[in-house]
Amino acid sequence: MSSRFSVLVRIPKGVWVLGGVSMLMDISSEMVHSLLPLFMATTLGASVIIIGLIEGLAEATALIIRVFSGVLSDYLGKRKGLALLGYGLGALSKPLFAIASSSGLVFSARMLDRVGKGIRGAPRDALVADVTPPDIRGAAFGLRQSLDTIGAFLGPLIAVALMLLWHDDFRAVFWVAVIPGILALGLLFFGLKEPRSPITHKRSNPIKRENLARLGRTYWWVVGLGGVFTLARFSEAFLVLRAQQMDIPLALIPLVMVAMNLIYAVSAYPSGKLSDRMSHRTMLQGGLLVLIVADLVLALSTHWIGILAGVALWGLHMGMTQGLLAAMIAGSTPTDLRGTAFGMFSLVSGVALLLASLGAGILWETLGAASTFYAGAIICLVTLCGMRLAPASCLKP
Repeated sequence: MSSRFSVLVRIPKGVWVLGGVSMLMDISSEMVHSLLPLFMATTLGASVIIIGLIEGLAEATALIIRVFSGVLSDYLGKRKGLALLGYGLGALSKPLFAIASSSGLVFSARMLDRVGKGIRGAPRDALVADVTPPDIRGAAFGLRQSLDTIGAFLGPLIAVALMLLWHDDFRAVFWVAVIPGILALGLLFFGLKEPRSPITHKRSNPIKRENLARLGRTYWWVVGLGGVFTLARFSEAFLVLRAQQMDIPLALIPLVMVAMNLIYAVSAYPSGKLSDRMSHRTMLQGGLLVLIVADLVLALSTHWIGILAGVALWGLHMGMTQGLLAAMIAGSTPTDLRGTAFGMFSLVSGVALLLASLGAGILWETLGAASTFYAGAIICLVTLCGMRLAPASCLKP
């Protein structure tokens, strides 16, 4: 316990501020996103394929745009301004959900929100790496992810309470979601002092061939592993749609996201701290095994208790792997190329997420919901086999 507390004390203030900003924005976003698949399916009459396409495109856009914001933050040697722009776009998108009367406007709002997420993601992660000593980097990324996920846990919980209070009024809940988004923007602006740029050499284009060559073989292996991990894990909108099949009251369905994010939040920091001391290969393999079990439970369940168990395991997998992959990226790249490195990683993950979510929607419509989760489990098995080919240099602390 004392060791855990001492690590927490050593984590810089900037990491706590960035975690708090992430938490507030996730409360705002998840109040909307936990209800959005239901809103599109019930109020707007969208099909599962359309929902999967919108979710896949939106999340993929967020990840792909990170490459540009990451490169720009490295070139400028400044990251806070880009993070502010990204969080500002996220806050601006929330009123659009409240007034949406068609899938087209929902898609536009979702894209604006995810463009904002894409702009802020790589600079924010690079800031965490910039201000944190290498020996506690896993713990720092785990802490930021835990705080972020507390927001993702509280957002659906607030949405459920308001849906019950206001008799399933989706639009009223979407309006309330504007408030924490504005608070996140204020905390970042007033609470974070950007560290002085560590870059000492002449400024150059981060994506020039010689700079990309400096990223090295270990980094690209981590990027490849992250992409395959993402391919095995489609949009979480399908968890919400699976719960809808269990005849759970509409207002209570977002509780499945509460369960997932609660486990995610609880497990992210301990997993990140553990990754500073043990084999990355073991941690990643453990995360894949947990995801396989989650997929099988979700495919076979015929009762809401099974669905909750499945999404809880899904959250545990996220907690075990997401902070670890971020720490692996930070540890395998030069300081002046961290933004670019996180951006490239997100580009590959974004393409994988788009393919995974579109494929999940097609399987759901043509072969049934269970086939979507069986496919995810199969991809996990293939990934486990592929990890045997990865060099030891990218899978150890």
